[in-house]
Amino acid sequence: MQHMSHIKNKLQEGKYDEAARVFFQLIENDPDEPLHYINFANLLLELNQLEQAKHFYEAALEKDSKVATATYGIGQYYYKKSHFDKAANYFQKAISQGLEDSDVFYMLGLCFVQQNQQKLAIPYLQRAVELNESIDYLFQYGLALAQSQYLSEAKRVLEKVINKDKEHADALYNLGIIAIHENNEKVAIKFLNRTISLQEDHLLAKKAIKLLEIDGTV
Repeated sequence: MQHMSHIKNKLQEGKYDEAARVFFQLIENDPDEPLHYINFANLLLELNQLEQAKHFYEAALEKDSKVATATYGIGQYYYKKSHFDKAANYFQKAISQGLEDSDVFYMLGLCFVQQNQQKLAIPYLQRAVELNESIDYLFQYGLALAQSQYLSEAKRVLEKVINKDKEHADALYNLGIIAIHENNEKVAIKFLNRTISLQEDHLLAKKAIKLLEIDGTV
């Protein structure tokens, strides 16, 4: 781990030759260990050196074709390149290789969200939340539920987001929209006004309030 921290510092400083020398020393000492390639690829990916990262993930898979974290890394590469169908294939393969991690399920769910296939995203986002109830995971899961018209389930999940972060403007906005669908205009106005108080330029919340005013609700 100390070696990887040193390599990361060199990469951040733009000293790629020095970083590479440290990395290749690790490889020379243990050339068949795929983890060295994966760790280096992860650092490159973090620094947005996408093509180089992909090269080292592939090198790790040459050492062990079943190493799931390298497969997941290539999925991240394709996601960052906006090739969401290819990314999904790699994330699914990583899961089939035994990777039981909240991140891989979350990223697979996001691949379907990016392709406007929210219903397909739901089970993967749900699994991500089961493994890690982070705010981001909960919000994306709740949003996918809402966009798929599973409103009562979406409401329950988005309320969890608010319990964790009372100033999550987008969660408040979506709870307001759900309240409109439930014909509970007073609750909708409360959520929408809270949204705007937190984010004055939230145009969707302002538009929703204006539509309620036109309808004579406010």
